[in-house]
Amino acid sequence: MPFIEEILNGINAIICDLQPHQVHTFYEAVGYMIQAQADVQVQERLIEKCMSLPNQVWDRIINNATRNVEALKDPEAVKQLGNILKTNVRACQAIGHPFVTQLGRIYLDMLNVYQVLSENISSAVHQNGEQVLKQPLVAAMRTVKKETLKLISAWVQKSTDPKLVCDSFVPPLLDAMLGDYNRNHPNARDSEVLSTMTVFINKLESHITGEVPKIFDAVFECTLDMIKANFEDFPEFRTNFYLLLEAINQHCFAALLQIPPEKFKLVMDSIVWAFKHTMRNVADTGLTIVLTLLQNLGSETVAQSFYQTYFLNILQHLFSVVTDSTNSAQLTNQSKVLAHMFYLLEQDKLTVQIYNPTEQPAGMTNMQFTKNYTVDLLKKAFPNLQDLQVTVFVDGMFALNQDIQAFREHVRDFLVQIKECAGEDLTDLHLSEKEEQLKAASAQKLKFNMTVPGILNPHEVDNEMND
Repeated sequence: MPFIEEILNGINAIICDLQPHQVHTFYEAVGYMIQAQADVQVQERLIEKCMSLPNQVWDRIINNATRNVEALKDPEAVKQLGNILKTNVRACQAIGHPFVTQLGRIYLDMLNVYQVLSENISSAVHQNGEQVLKQPLVAAMRTVKKETLKLISAWVQKSTDPKLVCDSFVPPLLDAMLGDYNRNHPNARDSEVLSTMTVFINKLESHITGEVPKIFDAVFECTLDMIKANFEDFPEFRTNFYLLLEAINQHCFAALLQIPPEKFKLVMDSIVWAFKHTMRNVADTGLTIVLTLLQNLGSETVAQSFYQTYFLNILQHLFSVVTDSTNSAQLTNQSKVLAHMFYLLEQDKLTVQIYNPTEQPAGMTNMQFTKNYTVDLLKKAFPNLQDLQVTVFVDGMFALNQDIQAFREHVRDFLVQIKECAGEDLTDLHLSEKEEQLKAASAQKLKFNMTVPGILNPHEVDNEMND
């Protein structure tokens, strides 16, 4: 303890000769020392003493801005704010949840500064065009905004009291941040807003479900408009956008189900667009989202309506991606989604007809329809393949859907056939062997299922007994 006190007593002399990045590192090191203290009251006193110098500068700038808001257009003041927030970030990352005492001290003023600087940036863009974003003062203002979000994210990730975060920190943050993000010029928006929301949802989970509609309304459509034109623009936004959607899907699924149908369709379109993306991280996130979504539906009352509307659409787009050689890096995740979808069909989890009954013979099942649908889809896409190749492939997707490794290798074999087939016939022997392997796998699977009561439907048991 005396050692830390000695350091803090001489803090002015220590940091006066340091460069800004050295100051930030110094505060991080002191923060770890404070974090190691077991006594809460001692921690609070040390945090206050540690941050006293940055807080003095902070208070002076805030007081000047309170008297005249134009003070927040002074380059030196804005630069100082950025450095102070960077210092807070490094100390917070080291100290963790107890840093709440310091964060609470500056929180509302920090959000007010965030809003004022955002308005200054928007006004500058409106008057002078996008090129103004490269000017030093505007860039410094954006740094303050980014560091504000980084500080809040850093503390929330370390926080240990979800109720405190939701009650005291979330409402003023959303009020300050979401409207600003929605109104801003696309090039003046900060992708860190999306990542901050993702941090909140991943950390607070169901505690923040009630705020998800507000978050969704503010950021979803305006961000989608930014990234849907092509696969290149705004890479940070598209990555953070899908990570946010993944977090909502995983932790606040109930909120996702409350979205109006027209907006939910936008969500599904964006998910499909994600797993077809050329950026690997975005494609992987899209596949994770759709798999988690299908798993979350489970016994939800809306599940059947979802299947009826989206099941075949997802399947069609998945096959277009799987059979595209440029997307082979995602084969494992693609296989997981496909295997789950064929498992749902095989287990009769889809109780509504996903086809038009007037166009199909009586007694048609979803499983048989999907098999025919998939065979026709692949035949049209790859007319050079033999009928038996396609049929064996589709049969295998039903037979192997509970063994992801075997399922993935089955898909890989089919992709090899697509690449190798340039009009010439493939050996019937290989196809026959493959067909026999699949029959054996199906028989083994059925034999196992019969040993577990309730897995098989009565008609399946009867058919097996007849055989």
